[in-house]
Amino acid sequence: MDGKRRADIKPGQTVDIVLKADQRTGKLTRGVVGRILTNSPTHPHGIKVMLTSGQVGRVQNIVTEEG
Repeated sequence: MDGKRRADIKPGQTVDIVLKADQRTGKLTRGVVGRILTNSPTHPHGIKVMLTSGQVGRVQNIVTEEG
């Protein structure tokens, strides 16, 4: 799942985000969602979140646990 729909993202989920500083390279950072910062239901570049580590970026992938 990509991170363009706010309804798909919940605090506590593991996600891959792109930090502002990494937008040119597209480098992804994995972490756990602490807060959802985007208010609109969708965003073309990904929903902006703050990870529990304090890092802020836009969700590129929602990591699903495959068992």
